[in-house]
Amino acid sequence: MTVTSEAAVDTFAVVKKKDPVVSPEGVDAELVGRLVEQARAAGLQLTGDGGLLQQLTKRVIEAAMDGEITDHLGYEKHDPAGKDGGNSRNGTRAKTVLTDVGPVEITVPRDRDGSFEPQIVRKRQRRLTGVEDMVLSLSAKGLTTGESAP
Repeated sequence: MTVTSEAAVDTFAVVKKKDPVVSPEGVDAELVGRLVEQARAAGLQLTGDGGLLQQLTKRVIEAAMDGEITDHLGYEKHDPAGKDGGNSRNGTRAKTVLTDVGPVEITVPRDRDGSFEPQIVRKRQRRLTGVEDMVLSLSAKGLTTGESAP
């Protein structure tokens, strides 16, 4: 007597990874939706002090500045290639910039010899222009701040 066994496969339990739907503006629509839902679930306001737009603005600016100092120094953070190589990262300093979504406190990276000149928020710059338009554009598509960080 031959016994055959067929294992049932629950195809609904298998999550298929989809390619993200990216809009013409370069925004991942699925990420935007998840950010909005996360903000709503946490009771986070879109605007105002500590709101989603302020948090998103902070994270976008800081990520861009981290990329700028990496380009300036020529190595990634914590990369052994930067050890004893002359100029290196030297911590951060706090800076408050005024934006259309309110004051945003950011951390600006520094280097040892003081040659790092950030471009997105220049030295002694207190007011940001242009970043607000980008953040407002993202928020109009439903973007929140919670998941924008790496």
